[in-house]
Amino acid sequence: MTFVVAVANLVAQSVIILTGGVVRLTASGLGCSTWPECEPGEFTPVFHEATTLHPFIEFGNRTLTGVLVVIALALAVLILFSPATRARTVRFRILGLVPLVGVLVQALIGGITVLVDLHPAVVGGHFLISAALVWGSAVLVARLREGDGARRPRLLASGWRAAVLRAVPAGFGLLTAVVVVLGVITTGAGPHSGDSEVGYRFPVDPALMARLHAVSVWVFVLALAGVLVVLHHRGVRAAETTSDADDADARTTLARVRRTWWILAVVTLAQGGIGYTQYFTGLPIGLVAIHLIGSAGLVTAVTFAVLSLRTRGAAEDADTPWASGRDHVRA
Repeated sequence: MTFVVAVANLVAQSVIILTGGVVRLTASGLGCSTWPECEPGEFTPVFHEATTLHPFIEFGNRTLTGVLVVIALALAVLILFSPATRARTVRFRILGLVPLVGVLVQALIGGITVLVDLHPAVVGGHFLISAALVWGSAVLVARLREGDGARRPRLLASGWRAAVLRAVPAGFGLLTAVVVVLGVITTGAGPHSGDSEVGYRFPVDPALMARLHAVSVWVFVLALAGVLVVLHHRGVRAAETTSDADDADARTTLARVRRTWWILAVVTLAQGGIGYTQYFTGLPIGLVAIHLIGSAGLVTAVTFAVLSLRTRGAAEDADTPWASGRDHVRA
């Protein structure tokens, strides 16, 4: 049950990026004129002859935030009090509280964005926190599959190949952050401010920012290609083998790690393709919305790929898939 709720939380954290983007793309950012009420004296949109869809789109996003609070609260309760997880480390249980605390903070920041008339810095910060919550939620899903032992590398390598693998966590954390932040600035400098009557933009050239964003993506792609080359090198293996059974387990582990990184490659190329297409077709809102949900997919794929390179042993939670059985990978 805990694992299912954790996955639901990850999906919901991603979907709310899309719904928040729809609010912005349809110029519904001020569809509700105040916060926490939608209109003074009314918590819900009021239908009348002059009513447009904007208040309902904005209110729908606020409603999804409430759903996300319920999911995050259920996840926190399960992690803190479920017999399978309450005995785990304090650090793990604190991680289980991150989605709930983050959603509550996001609700407050969402209100501030309305009160400051969609200032791009606040709107951009709102998105970056959502991206961070997607990352934290993906880490939590991965940690539920693991035990609480010391981190150990899944793969064995030597020389330059080992150096590349050791640099992956910090390197891809930095590269992903740069790609996402430059994407936020590019959007904040472009035409989709969130309200048709509010012209706030970051005071930078959107075309220049789009090029810088593209350069950061190409650097990311080159780094990803380098990791894939290393993973397919004969000198990289999953573990020392002492029997035919261990050798089969090692091949399975190596194949799983490679598959996780190839999934990241597919997500990255899809995001890049969508980004170039939307740029050269005048930023149609449909493609921009897909690019937004794709950013959550990219953060998730990076997280799973990086974490696939290490293990903490098998999880003891019988409710968690892959929890049973011994740890197949030895350091």
